[in-house]
Amino acid sequence: MIFLIALVLTVCALTSRVDCATAGIDWCYHLPTCNDTHWATIAPKYCGGSRQSPININTTAAKSDVNLKVFTYINFSSTTALKTLENTGKTVKAILGSGVQISGGGLADTYDSLQLHLHWGNGAAVPGSEHTVDGKRYPMEMHIVNVKSSYNGNTTLAVGDSNGLAALGFFIEETSGSATGEPAIWKTLASYLANITTKGQKVTLPSGLSLDDLLVGVNRAKYYRYLGSLTTPACNEAVVWTVFKEPIKVSKDLIELFSKTVHVNDTSSPLMTNTFRGIQPDQPVTTQAVSSASTTCYSLGLMVLSLALWKNL
Repeated sequence: MIFLIALVLTVCALTSRVDCATAGIDWCYHLPTCNDTHWATIAPKYCGGSRQSPININTTAAKSDVNLKVFTYINFSSTTALKTLENTGKTVKAILGSGVQISGGGLADTYDSLQLHLHWGNGAAVPGSEHTVDGKRYPMEMHIVNVKSSYNGNTTLAVGDSNGLAALGFFIEETSGSATGEPAIWKTLASYLANITTKGQKVTLPSGLSLDDLLVGVNRAKYYRYLGSLTTPACNEAVVWTVFKEPIKVSKDLIELFSKTVHVNDTSSPLMTNTFRGIQPDQPVTTQAVSSASTTCYSLGLMVLSLALWKNL
């Protein structure tokens, strides 16, 4: 998951002002000496903690929570919200302009949306989402990173607050059939990967791209909630996680561009693949309560079925 920030003098990947070269923490995805199997040693303060992310979401164990209402999304429709796209050496990250916010959704505060980034495997055949659902791993996962508005962008304070960050996780699944270049918004976004093939390269995004368009087809009223952590060192346990149930549908050719285009350093370095942390121990997960109307209809349906079966005995 989550490619966010690290609290060791430097805040990683949360804002447009901070790069992801976290001082004092030399971690990676692609080398056996610094990949996620070593993060608890590399960054022991949190990475070996008891509230770590990502997790496998066991849908049958998720408890109902009547407080998990719909979100309010501010400026998600703005066609100038996405400012730049960057190869950080660990992920592809898009910086968001000011004024993009979320509230509601069971959150006690309003949060400023700062950036989004992606996690992927190795092409469509090797899935690379961070979270899994009932053991299923999706091809990709997108995270929109948000910081509590009351901190006015002070991410050092945010990572010291158990609810200082709110992350929205969206699975990305391959579109059925043989369609290519779909949806168009994702084709446009992926086309800029050719401009950021090496670490540190950044490209300015044109107007016309909105968060709402990137989330095409997703019912944002259905989601899972749990308290977790950053999914990169220093793994601060400061994140309210929202993982949406419905995936974004993207064609296979666009999914595969990520693992075939961007490198971890220069063009002689490996391609960026399998950019996800392994599953961490379970955390309590909640989801929307089943409405009384639905429960009543379900109960009546069972009653009618029982009567019909009894009559035919």
